Amino acid sequence: MDKVKVLEKYLPPDAAPLIGRWIDYFKCEFKISRNRNSKFGDYRPPHDGKGHRISVNYDLNQFAFLVTTVHEFAHLHTWNEHKHKAKPHGAEWKNNFKKMMQPFFEQNIFPADIKHAITNYLNNPAASSCSDLTLYRALRKYDAPKESVHTVEKLPVKALFKLKDGRIFRKEEKLRKRYKCVEVSSRRVYLFSPVAEVEHIEQKT
Repeated sequence: MDKVKVLEKYLPPDAAPLIGRWIDYFKCEFKISRNRNSKFGDYRPPHDGKGHRISVNYDLNQFAFLVTTVHEFAHLHTWNEHKHKAKPHGAEWKNNFKKMMQPFFEQNIFPADIKHAITNYLNNPAASSCSDLTLYRALRKYDAPKESVHTVEKLPVKALFKLKDGRIFRKEEKLRKRYKCVEVSSRRVYLFSPVAEVEHIEQKT
């Protein structure tokens, strides 16, 4: 199947042709990956006879998929220009990310709220799009609704929640940017991002 047709299933359709051209131009192996809780996407430079490799999680909404794809292509472009001399998210990468995002702004691909969040983010992009909470929240609004899945910040204090691995926690107070949560079985304290996705456990009264 034509790669642009495949990309249209994951990206805003008007963005797919340019991403398809980047894949060809940079001779990049582009993989649509399973969900990874720790990251949305990944870039690997040429190594052991393999060329550039980018992977992006399949279950992102179309706008999050595009932002992540551009983020990873900016890594590729920066590696081509500077190899290992540039920091992973240093000034060189930031400049490339800004330049490579520009065509999608010109095409009005993004809704106004996401465009505004990206513009603010581009003034000083962080290590990942999900570490910028304003951008992450703007992107999340376009996710399909998920039954029983909530973010930690939306739960009331003392609420119980469960992770995918089955561990159960109780939400406590906010400490600066993260929430203190206590694992029920071990009583150990963990700090959770406000936007960590968890399953709320309804408590019987």
